[in-house]
Amino acid sequence: MVIHKTLAEGRWFTLTLAEQLANIGSEVERAISWHKKGDKEQSDKAVERALELVDLTIEDKRWKGRLKEILRMREILCDTFFGDNIYDTSFEFLQKYFLYFGILARAGR
Repeated sequence: MVIHKTLAEGRWFTLTLAEQLANIGSEVERAISWHKKGDKEQSDKAVERALELVDLTIEDKRWKGRLKEILRMREILCDTFFGDNIYDTSFEFLQKYFLYFGILARAGR
C-alpha cells in the first residue's frame, strides 16, 4: 500500500536530496515522539511512512553515488525501531542526523 501517493507518483523525484532526507526526518521525529508517549502503534506507522520515503529515495537514480549511505540509514532505522538496536543508535543521534538536512533544505529555498 502506498502511503505517500502524490510523492510516489513523481513529485518526490523533483526534491533535492536534502529535502528528501528532511522529509524522512520529519517522519522519524514523529516516530520518536509517539514512542516517547508510549504509543507503539502510532510510532510504528510513522516509521513505516519514513521507510516508504527512504525507499523512494533509493529509487531516485540521481543518488546512485550515495546509495550506500542511504541503505545504511534505512538499516539503522529498522534496527533502532524494529530490531535489537545492534548499532546502539539513540533517538538523539537520529534527531541530530536529520536536523542538519532540514537546515540545509531550508537554506536552499
